[in-house]
Amino acid sequence: VQLQASGGGLVQAGGSLRLSCAASFSIYRVGWFRQAPGKEREFVAAVNWDGERQYYTDSVKDRFTISRDMAKNAVSLQMNSVKPEDTAVYYCAAQNRGSMYYDAGAYTYWGQGTLVTVSS
Repeated sequence: VQLQASGGGLVQAGGSLRLSCAASFSIYRVGWFRQAPGKEREFVAAVNWDGERQYYTDSVKDRFTISRDMAKNAVSLQMNSVKPEDTAVYYCAAQNRGSMYYDAGAYTYWGQGTLVTVSS
């Protein structure tokens, strides 16, 4: 099982960035988590593999969009109107079966992190 995260970088506040997470096989759900320096890892967004249900933490609702790219067997996280507080290492993770979408412990597989830096 492999998850490959990409798309991080430096962006100005108010700008946009798109993260992608490619999976080597089909799973039940993919989630994005982030960890800022000195803080705990937190849930950002998740989507079921069929693309039917999406979940977001309150701080990114109406700014971030998670979606399933069927052709690429991947999940994207479109980040719009980014803020300095969005700065973190972003991780994608996968569940084999339905469980608490917001709980990092419920995800079995993890990709490497990709750094997102938002300048003010």
